[in-house]
Amino acid sequence: MQYVSTRGHAATPSFSEILLGGLAPDGGLYLPAQYPQVRGAELDQWRKLSYADLAFEVLRKFATDIPEADLKALAHKTYTADVYRNTRAGEHAAEITPLRTLEEQGGKKLVLQSLSNGPTLAFKDMAMQLLGNLFEYALAKQGAELNIVGATSGDTGSAAEYAMRGKKGIRVFMLSPHKKMSAFQTAQMFSLQDPNIFNLAIEGVFDDCQDIVKAISNDLEYKAAKKIGTVNSINWARVVAQVVYYFRGYLAATTSNEQKVSFTVPSGNFGNICAGHIARMMGLPIDKLVVATNENDVLDEFFRTGIYRVRKSAETYHTSSPSMDISKASNFERFVYDLLGRDSARVKDLFHKVETAGGFDLSGQAGCDGNEFASVIQYGFASGRSTHADRLETIRFAEKTYGITVDTHTADGIKVAREHLTPGVTMIVLETALPAKFNETIREALGRDADRPAGFENIEALPQRFEVMPADAARVKAYVAQHTGL
Repeated sequence: MQYVSTRGHAATPSFSEILLGGLAPDGGLYLPAQYPQVRGAELDQWRKLSYADLAFEVLRKFATDIPEADLKALAHKTYTADVYRNTRAGEHAAEITPLRTLEEQGGKKLVLQSLSNGPTLAFKDMAMQLLGNLFEYALAKQGAELNIVGATSGDTGSAAEYAMRGKKGIRVFMLSPHKKMSAFQTAQMFSLQDPNIFNLAIEGVFDDCQDIVKAISNDLEYKAAKKIGTVNSINWARVVAQVVYYFRGYLAATTSNEQKVSFTVPSGNFGNICAGHIARMMGLPIDKLVVATNENDVLDEFFRTGIYRVRKSAETYHTSSPSMDISKASNFERFVYDLLGRDSARVKDLFHKVETAGGFDLSGQAGCDGNEFASVIQYGFASGRSTHADRLETIRFAEKTYGITVDTHTADGIKVAREHLTPGVTMIVLETALPAKFNETIREALGRDADRPAGFENIEALPQRFEVMPADAARVKAYVAQHTGL
């Protein structure tokens, strides 16, 4: 498998090098030079596989530098019923990502794919648990260490820290927006006392945290000297791990490869739905990929108009689905690269314009940057938007109609999915998290607390360890250097 940077860097690194390195040296994101193809006969064989074996089959197409026996062992170590045990009533942990039919009428079918059964109750665990095992494996092979610098709007941070805690040769420095996560999300991260975990509460919004991480990754001398890596969805290995559950969802929802499904994905940073785009490019019979945003609707605006307009910190809303309070979608560049016919020079120019002018315009209108918006439909994308009032209404509707409690982000997904139902095509909503992580809004919607899995009853009362810091890359770099001794 050969890899390329979206901005044209000439080197062709291995999967393991990308795993440990994150961003390309030119600031671009890595993608395969060609997407591996999955044909009907292979899909049929995959229908019978366990989740771990399916993960191995997908991963082996991308991680060609890792011996297959080792890769299979890593997949089986990761995807077990013991790790993904926080299932709802009626679900089986061994399925890892079980499906639940929510409604079926008039030939229209809406299904929920449970992705939040892992240790931090969010879909991020699906990839992060694998990433932790891959990191440990690759570092042990090299006798090396890695200092992970990441940014989170809530769920990535806890998933990364739970996956990396106690891992040999790994330290985690996680940046989060100060006082802008739910109480549960904050407690999950800040209550960890492991000596290899460092939480930095940044005075700003998520995009400020993400900008600092990118600034550190683009300082190549510092990155090499301090052995910096990343777990954000800019990390290609994490995206690949997410591709697996699109295949699982499709195979579980269909009986024949002649059938198509659609997916609705709550999205802020475009990482989760980018994995769906890759699965579709590999040949998975996906009809539509529906992006569901909250009030921070930069992605919905693009998929409606062709205009990508990044919001400034002051224009970024703090909402009740805070993990999507993002106005600069870092993974969006991967899709734009494909949309532009893999023209890396144009991609580099457009994303330079994002940094200097706040966005770009592919609408085809006078004075724009291109007319590729007309081609978006060929990739199956559609979108929709949800507000706080919509979330409350959908949470109540799901409780009354489906008999389940859903979190705020999944509510955004269900609301938008119901607007895009098509007769004869099953619509799968990707669950984002369990409702306990956003109890404040569940209480507002339903007048009661969300149920909590065992072990999380009083997490907010645990002692917390974190450091508040201004949105200053130099300060963060100095902190990392101080605590690594490098």
